This record gives sequence, C-alpha cells and structure tokens, in this order.
Amino acid sequence: MAEFIRIYEDKPSEASIKKVVEVLRNGGLIIYPTDTVYGLGCDITNSRALERIAKIKDIKLEKANFSFICNDLSHISDYVKQIDTATFKILKRALPGPYTFILPGNNDLPKEFRKKKTVGIRVPANNIALEIVKLLGNPIVSTSIHDDDEVIEYSTDPELIFEKWQNKVDLVIDGGYGDNVASTIIDLSGHEPEVIREGKGSLDIL
Repeated sequence: MAEFIRIYEDKPSEASIKKVVEVLRNGGLIIYPTDTVYGLGCDITNSRALERIAKIKDIKLEKANFSFICNDLSHISDYVKQIDTATFKILKRALPGPYTFILPGNNDLPKEFRKKKTVGIRVPANNIALEIVKLLGNPIVSTSIHDDDEVIEYSTDPELIFEKWQNKVDLVIDGGYGDNVASTIIDLSGHEPEVIREGKGSLDIL
C-alpha cells in the first residue's frame, strides 16, 4: 500500500522531499500536486517505472504523450533541440506556470522516447513539484490523473485520490486540494505557436 504524506506548498519540508525523491530513485510511482491537477509521476531515467505508468494508463510506452516536469528552463535544453529567441521568450514569460509546451525533442531523450519527434515540457508553479525535481536532479515523467466520475474530470481531494490509488502507486502527497482545470497545451514545434488545449494558462503570453 502507498504511503500518504502531507507536504505544505508554502514551505515544503526537506525531509519529506527527500523521502519522495528516494521513492522515485528506487523506481517508485508518486502522485503529487502541481499548479493545475494532481499528477502521476516517476523518474525519467527509470525504465521499469516508465513501464509501470504506461501499464496503468493502458498505453504502449513509445506512444504515450507524457509530460516532462522540469525544475527550470535549463533542464529543458537537456531534452529539446536548440530553440529560437521567439520561442524562448514565450517560455520565459509563461514559466513557471500552468502550461505544457510541445517542443522538438533531441537525441538525448531517454531511449523509451527516442521515436517521438516532440516532447511536452512543464515547469509548474508549485513549490512541492519544483523541489522534488530539483533534488532528484532530472525531470519526472508525468501524466494527469483522471476521475472515473462523468461530471468531474479530475480528482481534487488528496484523500480520495489516495483511496483510489493506494494499491497502484508507492506514495501519494497531500499538498492540499488540487485544481480541476488542466494546463494549457501550446505546440511550439512548428513555425507558429498552435494552441492544442486551452486550460488554466492564459493565452496572453503568445
């Protein structure tokens, strides 16, 4: 059964963040808060954990559109091709924030994602998520957790999330109530920015 720990976003406890990172390094799956909906994540460098997430989502790993949760813009350059000034300015304006940007992937992507031409990058404005990635030292691969309820698309109550997911993941973070509006997805891999999904992030950044 998963561990359930409370972390406060305004001042995440160092010991709690260490515990989360230990779980990730050991190939564990975590559910954690972002600036939008709660996410299901694992260490980008752990093949076994990536397979586990793909299995939970019932998709083939190489076909999965997972987001890479980064700590800042410097992490992004590890996995995406050289970006032009206009693209960089958009990223700088928007991040950290409730956006997922689709960018052209480079040859340093983990082997599981090398067939993909693009990757989705997130730098959420949430201290818990950012501190986890910072201490881990590399991005986490993430996907939103959906609710089975037809009215509510995303679960917002950490205790209910824990009830539902406790036998599928290794650790659930209670970071307070989540949002039920997902990130805005913007494709920056072409000549012009293309809005794929309008979510929480405003389009004024374009």
